[in-house]
Amino acid sequence: MSWEIDIEELRRRQALAREMGGEERVAKHRSLGKLTVRERVAALLDPGSFHEIGSITGSAEYGPDGAMVGFTPVPFIFGRGLIEGRPVVVAGDDFTVRGGSADMAGKRKQEVAEQMARELRLPMIRLIDGSGGGGSVKTYETSGFTYVPANPAWDDVVANLSEVPVVALALGSVAGLGAARMVTSHYSMIVKGTAQMFTAGPPVVKQIGEDLTKEELGGSSIHAKNGAVDDEVESEAEGFVRARQFLSYLPSSVHELPPRGARGDDPGRREEMLIKIVPRSRRQVYKMRAIVEAVFDTGSFFEIGRQHGRSSICGLARLDGWPVAVMASDPYIYGGAWTAESSLKVTRFVDFAETFHLPVVHLVDIPGFRIGLEAEQAATIRHGARAMTAIYQARGPWCTILVRKAFGVAGAAMQNASRLPFRYAWPSGDWGSLPLEGGIEAAYRRDLEAADDPVKLRAEINERLNRVRSPFRTAEKFGIEEIIDPRDTRKVLCEFANLAAPLRQVGPRATGYRP
Repeated sequence: MSWEIDIEELRRRQALAREMGGEERVAKHRSLGKLTVRERVAALLDPGSFHEIGSITGSAEYGPDGAMVGFTPVPFIFGRGLIEGRPVVVAGDDFTVRGGSADMAGKRKQEVAEQMARELRLPMIRLIDGSGGGGSVKTYETSGFTYVPANPAWDDVVANLSEVPVVALALGSVAGLGAARMVTSHYSMIVKGTAQMFTAGPPVVKQIGEDLTKEELGGSSIHAKNGAVDDEVESEAEGFVRARQFLSYLPSSVHELPPRGARGDDPGRREEMLIKIVPRSRRQVYKMRAIVEAVFDTGSFFEIGRQHGRSSICGLARLDGWPVAVMASDPYIYGGAWTAESSLKVTRFVDFAETFHLPVVHLVDIPGFRIGLEAEQAATIRHGARAMTAIYQARGPWCTILVRKAFGVAGAAMQNASRLPFRYAWPSGDWGSLPLEGGIEAAYRRDLEAADDPVKLRAEINERLNRVRSPFRTAEKFGIEEIIDPRDTRKVLCEFANLAAPLRQVGPRATGYRP
């Protein structure tokens, strides 16, 4: 009367499902330098922790006696597992079965995976390799009809952005719905050389007269630079490591607070190089990332989106163990001026920090918005105003360090001016409605035109104004709250992080998160 025979049949079907697309297709997949979906899951998660859901979902063939004679698994697997002992949901496309194109059962599995992440309040990791959609035009012939497109799972895909951390990795040719699932995430990566992403692949694009390879159409060199994908990685293994690192800074959901990390770095540590890293000449640049590495917990800075919106640096770091969101200017790129691209990057990053209760540290050297014809054509002011709005709508703890420049509307986006100005300036601080170098010609145009020696007069005016621009003059009027020795920056930031920690509040934002 035992059910042993049924359990044996279950194990047989599970074994068939683990064969994926069969020996030949698996070998071809590996020959391209790619892991199988099951190898990917194993490499990502803590060893032995994967609990697969829907392990025997697929298409079976039965003989006249009702016995199963053939089985093709759905090209999508998902389940729960652990990363550093914390539960997550992981879902992956199996390109060895129908190129990763799911049928209705596969779509239902995608839907349940997203629901599981949301309702169990667990991070969602998508391993994307294929279209993730409902087959190809061959489906029309085999089914005998066409269908009106719909994506019932999309409500959960979007809702998860406001509830749980979502990570997406492009691990092969990602198109259509797969591409949409990629970009609808908080952090996305694409593997250089073996992965591409596009709305429609080369055969479809060729119909509009563009004959391109997959790499030319949607390689990492395109999407890591345009911001569609956050980062390019050299290998699948690097992508898995970065996914684990990213999640280590975050709570499992918005209903928790980000966990505190190790506290092995002295909060009072001083770096002597900071006293001279910013040149006295305003025309010279310096390396902002060296400042970032010096003031946050050693080795904790995790940069996001380095290849796009490059005048703004964004990432995660720790201060006395507390995770924080980091924004900084890169004076090597347009002098740190905000571009349309960097404004979009900042908007999304601020919304991300707000969603997951991360205090923000902003290291400022912003000479304003980028100017000129290209900047106007890119609608820089619109995107910049949107970024400033995101900053002014932020309610989490915020600390600003004025490293050098802060001019105009973009400079005013250093933090919300209607809130407590929790900020410090370095003695290299230089600020105003516009830089003196650009304003003298406009403000003193008539005087210069009437002068016998315009060059001499301009030098005199410049000398007078340079005395006025001293940050100490501003501090006298309490226009800046405090000027500090740059070597004390880590100390004041660690103080901020410890003050901010009890102010963080769990729960979803009043406004949702958009990709």
